Amino acid sequence: MAELKVTYDRQADAAYVYFVAPSDAGQKVASMYACDPVAVDGMINLDFDGNGRLLGVEVLDASSKLPQYLLDSAEQLSP
Repeated sequence: MAELKVTYDRQADAAYVYFVAPSDAGQKVASMYACDPVAVDGMINLDFDGNGRLLGVEVLDASSKLPQYLLDSAEQLSP
């Protein structure tokens, strides 16, 4: 199973799950789809490249949406 890169900013309570390595050349977000905040009870954004491939998912209010073990193992962006 491939490992996913996950970053987490505790102060903002925001996480990002990368499906493509952030360092891959040419992998730029071309469009973003904001999931209906009412339907998902929060703010979740899907980022796509120019070919429509899903690059990653941004999760706001991450502590209520993602499992704690994932946030604990994520790369921490804030102290």
